[in-house]
Amino acid sequence: MKIYRVGGSVRDELLGVPVKDRDWVVVGATPEELIARGFRPVGRDFPVFLHPDTNEEYALARTERKTAPGYRGFVVQADPDVTLEDDLQRRDLTINAMAIAEDGTLVDPYGGLADLRAGVLRHVGSAFAEDPVRILRVARFAARFDDFTVADETMELMREMVRAGEADALVAERVWQELSRGLMERRPSRMFDVLRACGALARVIPELDRLWGVPQPPAPHPEVDTGVHVMMVVDHAAAAGASLPVRFAALVHDLGKGTTPPEQWPRHIAHEQRSLRLVDELCERLRVPTECRDLARIVAREHGIVHRALELRPETITKLLERIDVARRPQRLESVLAACESDYLGRLGLESRPYPQAQRLREAARAFASVDTAAVARAHADAPQKIREALHEARARAVAEALGTTR
Repeated sequence: MKIYRVGGSVRDELLGVPVKDRDWVVVGATPEELIARGFRPVGRDFPVFLHPDTNEEYALARTERKTAPGYRGFVVQADPDVTLEDDLQRRDLTINAMAIAEDGTLVDPYGGLADLRAGVLRHVGSAFAEDPVRILRVARFAARFDDFTVADETMELMREMVRAGEADALVAERVWQELSRGLMERRPSRMFDVLRACGALARVIPELDRLWGVPQPPAPHPEVDTGVHVMMVVDHAAAAGASLPVRFAALVHDLGKGTTPPEQWPRHIAHEQRSLRLVDELCERLRVPTECRDLARIVAREHGIVHRALELRPETITKLLERIDVARRPQRLESVLAACESDYLGRLGLESRPYPQAQRLREAARAFASVDTAAVARAHADAPQKIREALHEARARAVAEALGTTR
């Protein structure tokens, strides 16, 4: 029995970045031998075990054989005759197909170290084409290692996979899993650049793919192209360290512009409502978590009015805060403002301008929250149907006073 540390932890150690999770491969062993040593079996599809002390995952060396379309159509073989090289050969990229032996020796049969030094994302072998999730993984790694390039032969292989319909076999859960991970990387736009380049974006998120080539007015959009703008927005959100819901909202806030009739370009009248419908359809199809979906809906619907906060009347601002539901979810406003600020600053040459709209809405929200709702309810105990209207009036007065304006 021989044990090797494999995959991402080896790659990250060679890059000099912190190692988060360590994975291990066991060669020349059987499940019974590992269980006898106290390892706990957890793998459903192939033999994976948890170490009795560290709880790290140890997998028996294995090979895979494609038997059906999609990422589930595999037969796994794991037995003592499978070599480390056999196991590494089934991995996606050369930079992920390295191992470190127990004595510290690097095992690199497929040139991962050279590609790591050259900054290249290259597939290990022909088995790459058997799993469409690997298209998404390459794109995600491009977002993480944003100075790496995808090897020409790997990009061509991904294009062939898309043409063969492999991307159509991706299930919602895996698409969202990789999409959400890619959004949380250093430069998310690179993920979508790669997916567009191989044709996969049109298959998995056509609502987003449609945005490239759709023009916008040069003022206030010097970058003009809607797809370019959206990528700048999501990268700004990432640079600001925004949460996943904020980054997702930034990604989908302008989907409606992709359905503007060409005769109306470069204007996009009522695109917010079209965006809202498309966000709903996308979230249902990919089974997007509720928190991400709800924020994306609000930002798609309200980003235009948030940008005009400096010119809005207190009455209008009060209605906006009510629609955002800051009374019950006060923390939501900051997420909305973060996504809207990224939209406002994600424009060519305008990335460093101030965004005073956010501070104005924060001041309004503090006044909004200062209203004693219980006192208002008591004052209208004899006419409960009027409580909602009275509460709105009290909040609008408080907002007007705080902003130093009249209603």
